[in-house]
Amino acid sequence: MALSDEELDRYARHIVLPQVGGAGQQRLKEARVMVVGAGGIGSALLPALAGAGVGHLTVIDDDRVELSNLQRQPLYSTDQLGQRKAHLAARFVGKRNPHVDVRTVADRIDADNADAILSGHDLIVDGTDNFATRLAVSDAAVRLGIPLISAAAQQFQGQVALFRGKPCYRCFVGDAFDADDCDSCAELGVLGALTGTVGNFAALMAIREIVGIGPDSAGTLHLLDGLSLSWRAIRLTADPSCRTCGESS
Repeated sequence: MALSDEELDRYARHIVLPQVGGAGQQRLKEARVMVVGAGGIGSALLPALAGAGVGHLTVIDDDRVELSNLQRQPLYSTDQLGQRKAHLAARFVGKRNPHVDVRTVADRIDADNADAILSGHDLIVDGTDNFATRLAVSDAAVRLGIPLISAAAQQFQGQVALFRGKPCYRCFVGDAFDADDCDSCAELGVLGALTGTVGNFAALMAIREIVGIGPDSAGTLHLLDGLSLSWRAIRLTADPSCRTCGESS
């Protein structure tokens, strides 16, 4: 799976970075990344990962494009209303970078199918907009031993974190949010530009994880306040009683 001459030219700005180089670009080419959700965060995340040369992407989303999506989901256009997001996202990725093998799952991920869908990947990036899905994904990631980047945006606030075993996402939010009727951006609103910022930050975190550059950020929650234009980082701790990664799990 050596880089072709066309790929060397395409990724030249990466390869000249001492922290990435040819070896790092090769790791990106070989990586298998699952992207859960092709909405606002996914619309920024997927172009960034495809452009970076992540060689194998799987996109899961069971939604179809709605008019209200277009405020924050630039992967889609008005003439694509009613079409499946996963298929449109894959088509976009294929046009952006023909060297990326992209697959789709036009289904809803839940506790029953998460293990089967997520297995075989090197990294999971979750940009969904509800707690029930994020917890199902996190629980499966812990069972499968796959690193998880969880990214969320609501109103003017964004949050991104890398989880690798302990602590896990459930340590962070607890057990109170497994229901499907928890608040989402449909009820509370979200600034369109915020989802793009969060999605690109998640892509940066994913590239760092794949290439192996920078300090290890696992277990650190990065919070963005879109009103004050400020970031802050909070170190998370494992919950010994967590039913997913705790001592009795």
